[in-house]
Amino acid sequence: MAAPMELSCWGGDWGLPSLHPESLTVMAYAKFSGAPLTVNTINNSWRAPKGDVPVLISEDIVISQPAKILNFLRKQKYNADYELSAKQGADTLAYIALLEEKLLPALLHTFWVEAENYCSVTKPWFASRIPFPLSLYLPGKMSREALNRILLTRGGPPLYSLTEVEAQIYRDAKECLNLLSKRLGTSQFFFGDTPTTLDAFVFGFLAPIYKVCFPRVQLQEHLKQLPNLCRFCDDVLTCYFRLTVSGHSPAGQDTADANLQKLTQLVNKESNLIEKMDDNLRKSPQHPPRKLTTLKLAAGGEESSPLNRLSP
Repeated sequence: MAAPMELSCWGGDWGLPSLHPESLTVMAYAKFSGAPLTVNTINNSWRAPKGDVPVLISEDIVISQPAKILNFLRKQKYNADYELSAKQGADTLAYIALLEEKLLPALLHTFWVEAENYCSVTKPWFASRIPFPLSLYLPGKMSREALNRILLTRGGPPLYSLTEVEAQIYRDAKECLNLLSKRLGTSQFFFGDTPTTLDAFVFGFLAPIYKVCFPRVQLQEHLKQLPNLCRFCDDVLTCYFRLTVSGHSPAGQDTADANLQKLTQLVNKESNLIEKMDDNLRKSPQHPPRKLTTLKLAAGGEESSPLNRLSP
């Protein structure tokens, strides 16, 4: 019997199982490969064993970073790429590198650097899920880390000012989205009818851009002009996370199980209540039954009952 595996990651909103791209990537791959992960939503990445998320724990093994987690799952025989050819495997690595170079900086900027998005959406969302007093510090730390990551990778010559960097990263991101849309075409997934590692990475990067409601949405607007990529995100949410486009579970097994559980709880409560009533009746003093009072007829021939007296 395989050792149990537990994944620690940030929680979700806006119809997503997680808002964190790397957590979404691992969660999607686990769904695609059939890996039995127990997802543990945490409110503070400092609580994770290695200080970051996602983190996979299996017995005494602790693994962070999506690439390492996916490699571990493959070694456990949960491989979503077993039908890929060598060329398709090389294409997967190339497209993942493209995502990290071209799309990730714009994703980080949208969430953590764009002032209006950060102040009205990102900071309040994360602060509400982080315990005090870390809620006052940790979102700002994450924002500074995102900005430093952008500047370290894209802030060299000839781009020196932040304005120039911002313009370039969004141009690159839109170009990356166009390439992904062209590569996907009319297929359900990037290598046919079966999702693979590349689909997990693309979903992890695209879904937060697609679903989160930001006031500044230039990247989201461009993504929504590419309907096949939007359909791809919706299909993954619907088929693998049992979420509809609106983010709610469809009327399926999950709903039936939840209703059955509620019904069982209600029946148990009713049974306990009846048992208590029976006990109270047994313990109460017994009185002989009262004789029924003979009802006298009123002048109109009807019974003079309280009901008749109250009737208009």
